[in-house]
Amino acid sequence: MAALCESFTLRGPGPGGGGPGPGPGLCLEPGPGSDLVLLTERGRAATLFKISDQKPLGCWSVKHGQILTCPVVCNFETHEYIAVHDDKVLRIWKNEDLNLDKAFKATLSAEVYRIHSLPQGGALVLFRGGGVRPLDVLLEAPQQEIESLISAEAIRWSAAFMEGQEPVLIFTTEKDKDFFVYVQKPKLNSLHKYKLEQEKSARPLCFTAHLTNQTVTLLCLYSNNSVYQVLIPLQQDTEEEEEEEKEEEILSKSLLLNLSVSGAALKGTSLVVLDKDHVAVLGSLPDPGKKPKECLTIWNTKFQTLQTSKELPLGTSGQLWCYEEKFFLIHGKVLTVIMYKCETSSLAAAVGKLKDSQSLDVSSFVNWNTLEDEELVVSFQSQESVALKAESRMSLRSDRSTGQSGTLSVGQLLLRLKDASNYVLETELKKLMAKAPTPDLQATIGCVVTALTDRCKRNPKFYPQNLLQEIVETRDLSYSLCPDLMAVALEQKDLQLLQICLERFPDIPEEITYACLKAFLSTSEDHLKGMDVNLDSAICYVDVECNDMEVKTEIVENGFSEEMDQDMCDTKIPKESQSDGESCPVGLQKAALLNAVLHSAYTETFLLPHLKNLPAQQAVLFLRYLYYLYVKCSEKVNTTLPGIRSPTINQIMDWMCLLLDAQFTVMVMLPEAKDLLSNLHKFVRAQVRFYSELNKIEGSLRELQRLNHLRESQTYSIEVLEII
Repeated sequence: MAALCESFTLRGPGPGGGGPGPGPGLCLEPGPGSDLVLLTERGRAATLFKISDQKPLGCWSVKHGQILTCPVVCNFETHEYIAVHDDKVLRIWKNEDLNLDKAFKATLSAEVYRIHSLPQGGALVLFRGGGVRPLDVLLEAPQQEIESLISAEAIRWSAAFMEGQEPVLIFTTEKDKDFFVYVQKPKLNSLHKYKLEQEKSARPLCFTAHLTNQTVTLLCLYSNNSVYQVLIPLQQDTEEEEEEEKEEEILSKSLLLNLSVSGAALKGTSLVVLDKDHVAVLGSLPDPGKKPKECLTIWNTKFQTLQTSKELPLGTSGQLWCYEEKFFLIHGKVLTVIMYKCETSSLAAAVGKLKDSQSLDVSSFVNWNTLEDEELVVSFQSQESVALKAESRMSLRSDRSTGQSGTLSVGQLLLRLKDASNYVLETELKKLMAKAPTPDLQATIGCVVTALTDRCKRNPKFYPQNLLQEIVETRDLSYSLCPDLMAVALEQKDLQLLQICLERFPDIPEEITYACLKAFLSTSEDHLKGMDVNLDSAICYVDVECNDMEVKTEIVENGFSEEMDQDMCDTKIPKESQSDGESCPVGLQKAALLNAVLHSAYTETFLLPHLKNLPAQQAVLFLRYLYYLYVKCSEKVNTTLPGIRSPTINQIMDWMCLLLDAQFTVMVMLPEAKDLLSNLHKFVRAQVRFYSELNKIEGSLRELQRLNHLRESQTYSIEVLEII
């Protein structure tokens, strides 16, 4: 028995609809741990994701003009990452290496097709000419000559396995509509070539394989909506066989599956092996008069039956990967992870006649479906959905036992809210939020929010602003539970909801954080005055009236004063620039919104590329506000701003450094930023000098304390200490 379980978004789209999507170079490989995967996308960058946290841990990209020409893999023995760009340039680096351009580099003599990494067999490099080298052998002499084993043939697919202590590599090639299979043992210098038996009016679309008992089982997905099986025994080479082997052997195939669902043919695009009895096929089913429906299916090869399926209404890229009982695919514009479970095949499981103990395990997956994305609504509409039928039966049994016939299941609730009026929405959601906390209540609310945002995208006039704000304020949601909420809020320019999300969501992607920052900076002050923004983080220190500056007396800011500044630097400060650190450059509402951005979590590696795209005028305005906060913090002895959730000195400094790193070359060319950078430089120098003097005083006091302990009470002495 097989079942599809919960799903979640590993990486969401950018604010402009970017993010992973169909395109060349998109590939997924296992990472250095069971909870890690490596995504290579668009030929420019590789990202390491932690699946359970749904967050990237590292990102490495090549320089402009360079292209990653094969997927990045992890060497499981050394925990290093291996990449090839521009076909021949090999790169090797570790987690702590931030700049890929400074990583180990070796230029090879032939073009690389793919690198395969095995848990106990090291890494194998497959060249486009069919030659194979272990990575350690290749690194000894990168310019060594690589033999060409195939002529006028193009490699279509490859895979690597371990047979005992020996690595085995298999790859398929195509030439003039003929397909060939090569099986190679690099350490034994063994190579066998086979020709794949042709199929009339059909050709292979996809390959996958597994190795069992010294036999390679090659599965081929053909264009006639069928899966064929080819058995290839691993041969033991002898000198006589090598001399007699003049012609390639023709491999016969046998029909394994006919991909037929309720009489309709499933046009498959990707095929993966799950275990000895199950395979997964990603494809599309024809829908008369409509666009074909894409779906993910699991098949039992032992009994040739469809075990389960899941409709993917947003479309896919046609690619499917599978690691650690998880499917990875592009659904719409997001990288989605779908959990699954396969049990040992039996006739009862194949025909759906499991006993109670087994059926309980299957029904338990249905509750996890509340975590799914917007396709959950569509799946509940399908009358053929096995999960809905199981949930309905479970709800009926529950209703009979408890007598509460009015309770709605998650699917029924979503269908009821799909086209409901605002009054019905508020009524049903108030009932839902008034329920006693249960383990899946948060997931249910997150699913409802996702359904609402999906409706907002379908109907731009529909936007329940107050309802969404109330849900986010009263429930501990996260970005991963409702990944489209902030994107919809950006489209609607709902800055108040964005502020609440930034303050409450712990897992906001850096591209969304940047989009919020850009939206806040680009909104005019007059427009912000009419918004009901939470001002608690800024109202205690922002100067509301800029004309009241004459009542302020001179303050020595942690040792900084105008006289000290003039002593340190002969450059005179223009009068108009002297107010940069005294009056807030933005209004109270905008300051509160920017504070929400300063509080959001981020990783420098992923935020820095986005900050480089910030328009120059907005970058200068943001830097002025950060400088204003820095001066305000320095006025206090404890360097802490008053108010609720006010920015800390560390947050201010970190963002200031990030912004300068991203925009410094632009700012030095802007006349309006010259005085700001000069004042910032002088203020930092004054701060450094002040704290340096404090350190000297601290050292002197410690020396006095030490001498006081050493002095004997009966001894009289006169000591002169000079404090420099």
